[in-house]
Order: sequence, then structure tokens, then C-alpha cells
Amino acid sequence: MTGDASRSPATGPGSRGRARTGEDFDIIIGFLGFWAVVLLVVTVWMEVTAQPALGWGLGLLATLLAIYGMVRLRRKLPPRR
Repeated sequence: MTGDASRSPATGPGSRGRARTGEDFDIIIGFLGFWAVVLLVVTVWMEVTAQPALGWGLGLLATLLAIYGMVRLRRKLPPRR
């Protein structure tokens, strides 16, 4: 019989569930890291040019806290193969 019934459990779509989740965390951490660098540059520029930088600084803080939380969650997952 062809179709989903003939697939073995090792080759099914859910076989890489936890490893895939770890890769997704890595992607999200990289995305947040990119925006943290952008917000750092903008915040420093706003401070140097004597413009209000509180909002940019708070955005940077929120991004760094999100990265910290994602890294802590990522450590609980098994390592990639």
C-alpha cells in the first residue's frame, strides 16, 4: 500500500521534531541578534547626535532580554546532529 501508511516512523514528517525545533531557535536567535546590532548602532548614533534615545535604548534592552531567554530555552534542547 502506498501513502502515509507505508512510511516507517523514522522517515515520517515528525521524526525530526526536537532537532528541527533547535534549528528554529537558532534562526530566531540570529534574527534577534541582527536587530540587536541595528538597535545598538541607532542608539549610539542618537546619543552622539544629542537626540532622544530612550525608546531606542528600551527596544535594545527588550531585544537583548529576548535573546537571553531564547538562549536559555535553546540550551534545554538536545544538541544538533
